[in-house]
Amino acid sequence: MTVIRQQDFIDSVADALQFISYYHPVDFVRALTAAYHAEASPAARDAMAQILTNSRMAAIGHRPLCQDTGIVVAFVRVGMQVRFDAEMDILGMVNAGVRQAYLYPDNLLRASIVSDPAGARKNTCDNTPAVVHVELVKGDKVEVRIAAKGGGSENKAVMKMLNPGDDIVEWVLKSVEGMGAGWCPPGMLGIGIGGTAEKAVLMAKAALMEPIDMHELRQRGPCNRIEELRIELCDKVNALGIGAQGLGGLTTVLDVKIFDYPTHAASKPIAIIPNCAATRHVHFELDGTGRAEFTPPVLSDYPEVGWVPAADARRVSLNGITREQIAQWQPGEALLLSGKLLTGRDAAHKRIVDMLSRGEKLPEGVDFNGRFIYYVGPVDPVSGEVVGPAGPTTATRMDKFVETMLAQTGLMGMIGKAERGSVAIDAIKKHAAVSLVAVGGAAYLVSKAIRSARVVAFADLGMEAIYEFEVVDMPVTVAVDTSGRSIHTIGPAEWKKRIGMIPVQQI
Repeated sequence: MTVIRQQDFIDSVADALQFISYYHPVDFVRALTAAYHAEASPAARDAMAQILTNSRMAAIGHRPLCQDTGIVVAFVRVGMQVRFDAEMDILGMVNAGVRQAYLYPDNLLRASIVSDPAGARKNTCDNTPAVVHVELVKGDKVEVRIAAKGGGSENKAVMKMLNPGDDIVEWVLKSVEGMGAGWCPPGMLGIGIGGTAEKAVLMAKAALMEPIDMHELRQRGPCNRIEELRIELCDKVNALGIGAQGLGGLTTVLDVKIFDYPTHAASKPIAIIPNCAATRHVHFELDGTGRAEFTPPVLSDYPEVGWVPAADARRVSLNGITREQIAQWQPGEALLLSGKLLTGRDAAHKRIVDMLSRGEKLPEGVDFNGRFIYYVGPVDPVSGEVVGPAGPTTATRMDKFVETMLAQTGLMGMIGKAERGSVAIDAIKKHAAVSLVAVGGAAYLVSKAIRSARVVAFADLGMEAIYEFEVVDMPVTVAVDTSGRSIHTIGPAEWKKRIGMIPVQQI
């Protein structure tokens, strides 16, 4: 009988989470590199270059690939001949590993988990608890598949109870178009088909733990209906033209993974969960001989892609910027921002809007008049850093606050990731403001443009506090101009037409 010691289990979980915080899976790097070389859209190619450069930087610097270091999800398969030498149960051991990993002083990871989700939503401060699925199986080992799942991609999960005669491909394409770009493509889709409602969702999540092998599948050819469906969906999703970061391009997904299970004759449950450009997962086994070991990739696994700003990028000084200047910007235009800006995301926006509704003054130092706000919750700095990885969060979540912010604070522009909805675009057009995007999945690269950072308000919100950043040549793209034109509408429509595989009326 195999004996698994408690500390070996905890240390293995902690080591795994540190490992995936800064090492992309090699299969992802290779697939993204191939997509980068094939990409014809300049905006998408630039975004991929930032992601690949960021990946190499994170691997060398041992700092997070993304500021959103995720909610931990673990699939634990326990062999029935295993005995634990432990006082904790499996959930307790996983949580102890999470706590150890996220508070590791040499590479602090962002604590994003809030308790009382329907009420106070208070940060637990150590990223626990994890979501753990345990299965008893034959054997004498413990197998763990563990991931750190970003909120932007998790929020785009969809589930549907289809009728038996409904078309899976049609539903998937409609669903992916409805996801927008908040899940930070290019990535992969996990799909679960069959079973019951909860089984379909669980299979979709488990499918994301599988390696990217679409290239190999195409080379050898499909062997069954599921593999045929994977290829068909991969081709047709890419033909939507969404592209990297939703800017329009040839590659939206690098792979589509599908798990299925027998289901009731009256049912066809299906779920989709996307994985973002900061995909993070690893698989390890414990056999009683000690903690798991993880082999780092070698630098030769990373492409020689060194992102540099586009030659025609517009350099912008944020200090004293005017509305006449921003009115000249065009959707899809590359900018390099220098100067001071404020940050704020969900909790800060709610607090600001509540204060304004009560007629209260905003805290000292929080003056948005003629300024820009960056939707970000950075990682805490280590080893002399000004700030840790600080990539954008999904702008769409702030849409309901845009009218108030623009009308009552004098805010001139916003920076996030993904598209803006109609409510936000209407407000942007009404107030002649702009919305910009930074690349999701390039957080460590973006942080190098931040030369100073200080908390100016709402310190109790932790990573959601309001900071003032001073930036130099921070790379962004114009998403919505002062006329309300959106690159997330223009870009995908153009590339969908160029690819020409899917008639508009079909989906």
